[in-house]
Amino acid sequence: MSYSINIYNTRKHRDRNIQLVKESTYNYEGVGDGSFTLADSPEKAAAIFETVFEASNLPQEYFWLMTLDGARRVNGLFEVTRGTLMSSLVHPREVFSRAMLCNAASIIVCHNHPSGMLDISEQDREVSRRLRNAGEILGIGLDDHIIIANDGDDSYNFISAL
Repeated sequence: MSYSINIYNTRKHRDRNIQLVKESTYNYEGVGDGSFTLADSPEKAAAIFETVFEASNLPQEYFWLMTLDGARRVNGLFEVTRGTLMSSLVHPREVFSRAMLCNAASIIVCHNHPSGMLDISEQDREVSRRLRNAGEILGIGLDDHIIIANDGDDSYNFISAL
């Protein structure tokens, strides 16, 4: 059976309204119950990011967002920022504007480390803290912050567990 996940982007129009625009649809072969669209574990969420964005093989740092409904089904995937070799700037404004447009109950964020190192930096922890605090105010939970790298043995690390 074939399934699809919609990949979205936001666009500002001349009148300064922000609208959700479907950029593309990612089609994939999955098991019959559609479990690929259910992000009920950090490992499953990491697999979705890796499959859709090929996160471990990119030459620069990217920051992605997965929005989830109340049943933990994926209802949106976004590229939030594209950075340099060593960093990617992210602000809660860019993350939660997309989450609110999808009526997300919670989110999972992910970024890659092109260096292959899975070490969690203080900057990574600070981004997680800022997103968690902003999410508490908005009523949209941050379920996890995943780091993906291609270091041979492990391919991902988690800042906070689901």
